[in-house]
Amino acid sequence: MRHKSWFRVFAGMMLVSLLLGACSKTGQVGDGKLRGTLTISGAWALYPMVVQWGEEFRKIYPDVQFDISAGGAGKGMADALGGAADIGMVSREVKPEEIAQGAFWVTVVADAVVPTINAHNPYLAQLQTRGLTAGDFEAIWMGRAKTWGDVLGDAGITDEIHVYTRSDACGAADTWALYLGGHKQEDLQGVAVYGDPGLAEAVAKDPLGIGYNNLNFAYDMNTGKPIANLAIAPIDVNGNRVIDDNENYYADKQGVMQAIAEGRYPSPPARGLNLVTKGKPTGLALAFICWTLTEGQAFAEPTGYIPLTEAQVQAELKKLE
Repeated sequence: MRHKSWFRVFAGMMLVSLLLGACSKTGQVGDGKLRGTLTISGAWALYPMVVQWGEEFRKIYPDVQFDISAGGAGKGMADALGGAADIGMVSREVKPEEIAQGAFWVTVVADAVVPTINAHNPYLAQLQTRGLTAGDFEAIWMGRAKTWGDVLGDAGITDEIHVYTRSDACGAADTWALYLGGHKQEDLQGVAVYGDPGLAEAVAKDPLGIGYNNLNFAYDMNTGKPIANLAIAPIDVNGNRVIDDNENYYADKQGVMQAIAEGRYPSPPARGLNLVTKGKPTGLALAFICWTLTEGQAFAEPTGYIPLTEAQVQAELKKLE
């Protein structure tokens, strides 16, 4: 992807700068003596990335341990603010009331929420040719569109749409609801299912089902293809009732990642993913967050995320000064 061309030079340059700046204040970065345990909880969207980062960080600092758990962005924020976690993973915008409680956040990578349908949906071919607009998706999750015929413009199709949503407070639902006309998670109708894996499984088992997932839970981590029995419901971005060539990028995860990086996938549901602490991070938490923004960016794309641009990295590092 386009970020690779600058990353090798930039990472080295920024790491040197970083060691002389905010991260050097820990008194530990670069001396090989980092040790301790970081507890990190929150968004399913960030969970695979942070697990990978933890493994890579421990190769450099083997005396550092990680306790990483997923439970939704809401849990990550609550744990960070309440002291139950050193760092919260939050896959949505930080709210004013959370800032008032001391939430400090750094955006570390980007990904997206994608709409999912069952791969055996009887109208799959029509959906992949025609696509669905933001208005179609809003009608589905607001309960106005009841049948697949309602969104395909065919009164002869009477099969019901089986709508699924998330039961846990999460960034994916917040982001998806925001895309559907500025709504909130609690506005989304449908059968509520816990967690990213649970929602994907529910749709994969229901030929008439529709849901939404973070990118890394809609696509298989090994093959890059949609997970078994899932397909992606393509978004008709320009609303012309045809999936044009520049909107047709769902066959594999790499295609969606490229579309996100190039701005062809709408934002939302594309968005930045955040690491949150109560107040500015210090010590081991600061060292780890600084590392994710420098050396850690090299692991974003292989793990299925979009690395930050040079300007974005500089902006996030400046927050830590």
